[in-house]
Amino acid sequence: MAKIYEMKRPAYDAVARTLHWLTVLLITMQFVIGWTMPDVHKDTQPVSLIALHLGVGSTLVAVMVVRVIWRLTHWPTPDELSPLLSAVSRITHLLLYATLVLVPLLGWINASSRGWTVRLLGVVPYPALGEQGSAFGDEMGDVHGILAWVLLALISLHVVAALFHRFVLRDHVLQRMLPHAGPSRH
Repeated sequence: MAKIYEMKRPAYDAVARTLHWLTVLLITMQFVIGWTMPDVHKDTQPVSLIALHLGVGSTLVAVMVVRVIWRLTHWPTPDELSPLLSAVSRITHLLLYATLVLVPLLGWINASSRGWTVRLLGVVPYPALGEQGSAFGDEMGDVHGILAWVLLALISLHVVAALFHRFVLRDHVLQRMLPHAGPSRH
C-alpha cells in the first residue's frame, strides 16, 4: 500500500523539529500559567505560579537563543509555494520569532525592575536587565502582556495555515515539521 502523503521536500532536521515542539510545550505552559497565576502588583513576590512562570520563561529564552542560532545556520529546503504564500509564510515566521524572543525578554526586563532574579531551571541566575524600580521596566511589563496576545494571534494564524496546507492545499508543509517526519536533507 502506497503512502498517502509522500513528502516532496525533506523534513526539517531532528534538532529543528525538537526545538519547535519544545517551544510549543513551553509556550503552552506559559499561557496556562499566565492565565491562572495571580495578578502581579507592586509588592507581589515571585512565588508559586509566578515563580513557575519566571522559570518557564527563562527556559524559553534559552531555547529561543538556540533556536535562532540553529535557524540562522541550518536553512531548511524551501517549500514549493506560490509567491504570495511564500511571502506570507516568511513574514509570519519572522513575526513569530520576533515575538517569541521579545515576550520573554520583556518579562525578564520587568522582573529585573521588580528586583526579582530570573534563573534558568531555577538554578543559573540570569543578569538583571535594568535597575530595580525602573519605570521603563515597569512599562515593559505592560508591553509583555500586550505582546503575549499578539503572540497568541500569530500562533493561531500559524496553526490555521498548517491546517490549510494539510486539508485544503493537501501539500506536505505540515508533515515536514511533525515529530515522526522522515530524514532531512539540506
